[in-house]
Amino acid sequence: MTIDWSWIGDHTDDLTSLTFSHLQAALTAVLLGLLISLPLAVVAHRVRPLRGFLLGLSNVLFTIPSIAIFVLLLPISGLTRTTTVIGLTVYTLVVLLRNTVEGLDSVPAKTKEAAKAMGTRPLRTLLTVELPLALPVIMAGVRIATVMSISLVSVATYIGDGGLGQLFTDGFQRDFPTPVIVGVVLTLLLAVVADAALVALQYVLTPWKRRRA
Repeated sequence: MTIDWSWIGDHTDDLTSLTFSHLQAALTAVLLGLLISLPLAVVAHRVRPLRGFLLGLSNVLFTIPSIAIFVLLLPISGLTRTTTVIGLTVYTLVVLLRNTVEGLDSVPAKTKEAAKAMGTRPLRTLLTVELPLALPVIMAGVRIATVMSISLVSVATYIGDGGLGQLFTDGFQRDFPTPVIVGVVLTLLLAVVADAALVALQYVLTPWKRRRA
């Protein structure tokens, strides 16, 4: 299997556009998933009867095949980027919700009691004590969800989107391996770079761990 390097040089602008489109779809889905999962995780953490229901619901949604989700969304949002983002967001919830709940569970009870004894209100305790301490576990979920979303964007090529996934379709239809190889390599690079960026972000957001080290 050989690579046509001249094809890559002739399509640099297209490859750049598809790469940014791919990354935008994945990161938007993760951000929306995080915005949805955070309040749900707080509810699941504090209202125990709802914990099993919320986690179970996210697991059920995760079992739906990705193509099926996109197809089910077509009558609602059509052949648009919105359909791609909604479908990917659904998949991020199972990881983000579970990791956020586990992160909140990992906060020592004595730490929360100390904050309460100091007169800190519940919301402030959540924002300044619980979430910061739960951040490493939450960020682990964000990293998994991001890599997963980057890999799943390509599936949306079946509804006319898909970012770098369009290279796979083009290559298979023309029996031309170069676009397929380039698409795979760029997708892997996106995942590696995004994961490294999130590791760096976590390092910046958790200065107390650096001081402890």
